[in-house]
Amino acid sequence: MTLYAAYGSNLDPEQMRMRAPHSPHRGTGWLRGWRITFGGHEFGWEGSIATIVEDPTREVFVAIYDLTEEDELALDRWEGAELGLYSKVKLRVETLWGSEICWFYVLNSYEGGFPSYRYLRIMADAAEIAGAPIDYVDELRSRTAIDDE
Repeated sequence: MTLYAAYGSNLDPEQMRMRAPHSPHRGTGWLRGWRITFGGHEFGWEGSIATIVEDPTREVFVAIYDLTEEDELALDRWEGAELGLYSKVKLRVETLWGSEICWFYVLNSYEGGFPSYRYLRIMADAAEIAGAPIDYVDELRSRTAIDDE
């Protein structure tokens, strides 16, 4: 088992149960010194997609999972890591039980562009369901998005 930290739509426990059914939720925490941003608009989806970048003044709310090898491979396929869309990096997450090293997906594209309104809403709803503080959820909801509705 390896620790995986979800920060986007994978914060939603129901989505993770579908994508990684053998991997239990361990808890939540904070990735300090990083922020959520968007990039990859050149891939032609609804808009830019979520990633994280270093920022010493910010932090990212995460959900942590004990990922089985089987579920890690399935999640890699789902997230496009096999196609080179994302790389995996190991970073330190602060939790209520201490500090943990977890791996994250980081987009292999330049930061820029805006997510679709639908995608941003999914991310904010997932953060809320996972127990993120309301100010964190509100900040996600207030970001600029592409009007796709």
